[in-house]
Amino acid sequence: MEDFLLDEKEREIKYQVRKVVKDVPGDLIRKLEREEVKFPREFIKIITENRIVGLRFPEKYGGRNASWVAEMAAVEEMGYLGFTLSCMYSLGSIVGEPINKFGTEYQKEKYLKGITSGNRYGAEAITEPTGGSDLFGMMRTRATRQGSKFILNGQKRFVVGGSGADFFVTYAITDPNAKPITKGITAFIVDRDSPGLKTETIYGLLGNKGGGTARIVYKDVQLGEENVIGEVNGGYDVFNIMMVPERLTTAAGSVGVALAAIEVATDYAMKREAFGGKLVEHEGINFKIAESVTEIEQAMSLVYTASKAADLLEKGKIPLSYARKLISMAKLNSTEVMWKVVNDAMQIMGGIGYTTIYPIERLLRDSRLGMIWTGSNEVMKMIIQHEFIKEMKDPSYFSTKRNIQLDALDFNLVEEKVYK
Repeated sequence: MEDFLLDEKEREIKYQVRKVVKDVPGDLIRKLEREEVKFPREFIKIITENRIVGLRFPEKYGGRNASWVAEMAAVEEMGYLGFTLSCMYSLGSIVGEPINKFGTEYQKEKYLKGITSGNRYGAEAITEPTGGSDLFGMMRTRATRQGSKFILNGQKRFVVGGSGADFFVTYAITDPNAKPITKGITAFIVDRDSPGLKTETIYGLLGNKGGGTARIVYKDVQLGEENVIGEVNGGYDVFNIMMVPERLTTAAGSVGVALAAIEVATDYAMKREAFGGKLVEHEGINFKIAESVTEIEQAMSLVYTASKAADLLEKGKIPLSYARKLISMAKLNSTEVMWKVVNDAMQIMGGIGYTTIYPIERLLRDSRLGMIWTGSNEVMKMIIQHEFIKEMKDPSYFSTKRNIQLDALDFNLVEEKVYK
């Protein structure tokens, strides 16, 4: 995110995070890639000791009352470590946001402070074997009320941190008769040490190694009212708020990954000689560089716009639907840009880029996830078109705009405007 778009506090946070990122041991990243480290507790210790986790949370819970813009500038910097650690960093914000917005004082004291101190790392347990993109339509996990308790049964998969997190923000059906079913969903905090919670499959992944991605199973897990986030059967509202940091951080981290990749490739092209000159002097190479940095800049701009929208949403100045549209655009755009730029970076470097001599091959494998997780890019397109069409259906949408249909040469041939 360009510095001139940030205020003084936002720039201060960005450069503090940049320094932390610079000092993260390269050996940790290599150990993650070799899967010698299954879950990066060392990384969590680094980021929490430097007070850069949960930036938006109130200071009383260990946060810094930062803006969404500041946090996304921080996540962009984290992208230099690759998509894995950028995502691991972002989970503090993702799982903390619903607790910050809907949680009780008890939950905030225990879990928000736990996130910012590093004592409690949280994960989101959302996707199910039967329901990925169609999460709520295919949800099978249920929490059945028995007196003052809920009995949770079901399973969640592709849980980043599934093998290492201390608690899980999870969603379950509490009213199977609700119409639509989204009115019968409740959000819960489930501690890892809850009897009946078991980590099952640890997934082998193409990239993003070391995040402890797993399937977890709930079998007769007893939960109390203190585990409910927000209202019983109000989980859909919690989910929609949780998607703000989930998709924004994905967008911001993707920008950082893309920028890191093209910087590596450009540095190589400035040194490597071929066909009588440096690679960077050849049009086939420098045009790719030009296209890449242009795409990164426009992706940055959209992330900034979506972040400003999230800040305005906080103040009640714009509706959630409008912010959701912009955030979905940012996630869609940034992940597509990341994928293209990293591919072009490898193409610029040629065969050496395909080896483990440089980090491009890791960034390529890792970045493929961006277009799938936190809602696939096809889901982002569904959201964007849905919100745009809803806006156009509002009678006020065209009330102050010119009717350009009347500028057509034969606009008055209304008999030719056939719609059925």
